Amino acid sequence: MEERGSSMTETRHSDPFVARGDGQKESSQPLLHQHGKEIQRFGEMRLFPIALSHDARMESCQLLNHILADSIILYNLYKKHHWLVRGPTFFQLHLLLDKHADEQLKLIDLLAERVQTLGGVAIADPRHVAEVTTISRPPNGVEEVAAMLSRLLEAHEIIIEKVREAIKKTAQNGDDGTNDLLMGDVLRTNELQVWFVAEHLVDIPVVRV
Repeated sequence: MEERGSSMTETRHSDPFVARGDGQKESSQPLLHQHGKEIQRFGEMRLFPIALSHDARMESCQLLNHILADSIILYNLYKKHHWLVRGPTFFQLHLLLDKHADEQLKLIDLLAERVQTLGGVAIADPRHVAEVTTISRPPNGVEEVAAMLSRLLEAHEIIIEKVREAIKKTAQNGDDGTNDLLMGDVLRTNELQVWFVAEHLVDIPVVRV
């Protein structure tokens, strides 16, 4: 209740929506807790006029989604090890692993957008990713640094193997856009990251000959 001079005005708070004279409602209240039906299921394709057959686009999306799932896992491995790495090489590895994580994140976005461009559905939910990936799950705790780096290299090789196979198949299917992405971005980035990580596992003296 609000008092204005000698008059009393009742203030209503029961409904955030205010009815207009035409029977419609207007409000800045967010429409919360909305649920809808799935309008495109995972594995289904939409038709886009990109001069590429349904079967070619379907196979590319399947190949890309498997690489995407593994890349999401690899990104998270890099972040995990970036946070948990320790020892005398902490500083350089802390920075390197974060740099590689950022590069993997860019690849993830490119891969997902390519799936969408082809008319497919990009894998995204972490629970779905965990069902699809072929990269082994690490322990929840902290591994020794050498084990961390070895795990990253193993994950890279799994991805690279799938990328090389996908490059061959997309070339055969005439999917030049996907082929260019896989060869020019995904393969070369992963190969370069392998080199940088592998060099930290060379067993040579640091301060003596």
